[in-house]
Amino acid sequence: MALELDDVKRVAHLARLAIDEAEARSALSQMNDVFKLIAEMQAVDTRGVEPMSHALDVAQRLRADAVTESDQHALFHRDIPHVEGGLYLVPKVIE
Repeated sequence: MALELDDVKRVAHLARLAIDEAEARSALSQMNDVFKLIAEMQAVDTRGVEPMSHALDVAQRLRADAVTESDQHALFHRDIPHVEGGLYLVPKVIE
């Protein structure tokens, strides 16, 4: 898909960019180069290629999922003026 100069000017207008004729021609060339690269990449046969989440075959080191703190709800609620059902009650600020 090749763009034309009018396409670049329309996109610039939609993006509220002020570009002159020389900038528009430069942008047109660069954008068409990008579309050519995309077309080349889409032409590559990728059947049988497994998707990967990372370019390198590495495993992330994870810590064990274990509880490291005791339940301190009572301690936290002790200094709060209004608690109901384990929730902090605050004044209504939006009506």
